[in-house]
Amino acid sequence: MKNRSLQTEIDACYLYRKLAENESDPAVAKVFSQMSEIEQGHAEAFAQKNNISIDNLIKPSWRAKTLNMIGKIISYDYVLGAMMDTEKSLSSAIVRTKEKNQMELTGTETNHVKILWSILENDKEISGAQHAKFEKRHRSVGGNAIRAAVLGGNDGLLSIFSLVMGIAGATGGNHSVLLAGVAGLLAGAMSMALGEWISVKSSQELYENQMAIEMEELETNPEGEMKELALIYMAKGIPEEQANSMATEIMKDTTHAHEVLVKEELGINAEELKGSAIEAAFYSFLMFSVGGIIPLFPFILTTGIHAIMLSVLMSTIGLFTIGAAITLFTGKNLWYSGVRQILFGLIAAAITFGIGELIGVTIT
Repeated sequence: MKNRSLQTEIDACYLYRKLAENESDPAVAKVFSQMSEIEQGHAEAFAQKNNISIDNLIKPSWRAKTLNMIGKIISYDYVLGAMMDTEKSLSSAIVRTKEKNQMELTGTETNHVKILWSILENDKEISGAQHAKFEKRHRSVGGNAIRAAVLGGNDGLLSIFSLVMGIAGATGGNHSVLLAGVAGLLAGAMSMALGEWISVKSSQELYENQMAIEMEELETNPEGEMKELALIYMAKGIPEEQANSMATEIMKDTTHAHEVLVKEELGINAEELKGSAIEAAFYSFLMFSVGGIIPLFPFILTTGIHAIMLSVLMSTIGLFTIGAAITLFTGKNLWYSGVRQILFGLIAAAITFGIGELIGVTIT
């Protein structure tokens, strides 16, 4: 457990350094460099306190290297979001542990998150526009896209695996499994796509109306909106002079001021509303299908017990892979998460197989 905590600090140091190296804005890159130095200090202090040799653990883990690879291939915004999500989860875990053991909360439990925002808010080289840009970027992208892709594949794999095993239990794994599986795959993927389209579209329509009202207020009473924005920042603990300076700079650009106001007042991230409902539906359909084809594929090649066993094997590998992928934004142990995912998936498949076999015998 101690080694794992130390490795978490080392990974954070490594990833913040990578964020700094790949950040085009010098002021924000400086923030990431400072965070990397802080995390390195945490790691060294933790190792010294617990008499752990840091030399053998100085290298980043596979999780940190994988996140860095995602940053190189896609965008380092994903890495930033995943790290913020992880640090928030770790902070919450510390709070829960202390509450469970009836230990006093000192306020330092969320230091990893607070330190980053403190640097952003107090560094004079970080302008209000840069601060808002950083916050918008980490909130709009974050680890959510990675999480959505993993969970979409998980939904497809689990649902089609259970369906396939149910039909196989009733029929002994004949050609009807493939027919039912394909029908279930298409139905499930289209249902997921339609649900995603409706969700995105309805949110856009709801928030666009509220955003239009906010724009009217901004155009008719800019001084009042600037004061309101400054008060919001002051409520977050930012000194009055700096809050007024940030609000004044943001109000210079009406479009950007509108985005910040709807986010702060209404809790709406304007960047998320720019996403295409059709695009969201397509990716939802795609990820469900990718997961669902895994347990179904063996029945394309063969039938009977061989297809059933191969389907179970491929699904087990898929479940472990998804469990391992989930650790990218939870920070949990890879083997624990992977085996847990396998256990839940096999239990669900066994139940449906048993029910299918019972139904098949009854009909016969």
